Amino acid sequence: MRSTSYPKGPTPVNQRSPNGTRDESQREIVISRVFDAPRALVFQAWTDSKHVAQWWGPSGFSNTLSEMEVRPGGVWQFVMHGPDGAEYKNQISYLEIVKPERLVYAHSGDEAVGSTQFHVTVSFAEIGNQTRLTMRMLFDSAEERDRAEAFGAVRGGNQTLDRLAGFLIDQGGVSA
Repeated sequence: MRSTSYPKGPTPVNQRSPNGTRDESQREIVISRVFDAPRALVFQAWTDSKHVAQWWGPSGFSNTLSEMEVRPGGVWQFVMHGPDGAEYKNQISYLEIVKPERLVYAHSGDEAVGSTQFHVTVSFAEIGNQTRLTMRMLFDSAEERDRAEAFGAVRGGNQTLDRLAGFLIDQGGVSA
């Protein structure tokens, strides 16, 4: 079984910019989308295992969820099945839940192959009857971020939000 893993290297968590301040922008990937759906529905789609199983992952992927307990200290374990038959083990450990505003979690792949771990903050901002979802992935180093991007994190993230948009339309939202 393959994992969403990248070679390990030094992980300077406190990288500093030339002026001496902490520079997280070099270590992050941010993906954002506005959905024509109320915030409560978007949050529920992201946190209910029955819903997540229908839309999570890039185009052509399916999922097998073995556990999803959305609470601080809870865990979501799942395997993503790629269109080529490859399998990617994932684990999310929830750190903070502020319903329906924010999720904060640590993401890791298969520890047996030394996958890169990163933190994710997903915010759900209400804009009338729309919702701006922003997903911020923060890596330990710029190099790990670059490996994730080369692996397809931005393209896959956007495809995942495309699939969420389709799911929300089916649930009564208008469009994304």
